[in-house]
Amino acid sequence: MKKSSRFKDHSVEELKALYHEISKEIFVLRNEKAVSRKLDKPSVLRGKVKDRARVLTFLRQKSGSLSL
Repeated sequence: MKKSSRFKDHSVEELKALYHEISKEIFVLRNEKAVSRKLDKPSVLRGKVKDRARVLTFLRQKSGSLSL
């Protein structure tokens, strides 16, 4: 199963909420990286960034424009 398929069945409002939630998580991880100069699992940050891009792709496909 592809990773992007888990976002396919969400509504536009759910995708917007998910986008904002993932963005907050990325902010926290980047802040932690800046303060401590080290993350326990750097792959988590990369995965979150990719997930946010996937969500944004589905948002653009469903709504036709980017209006977050």
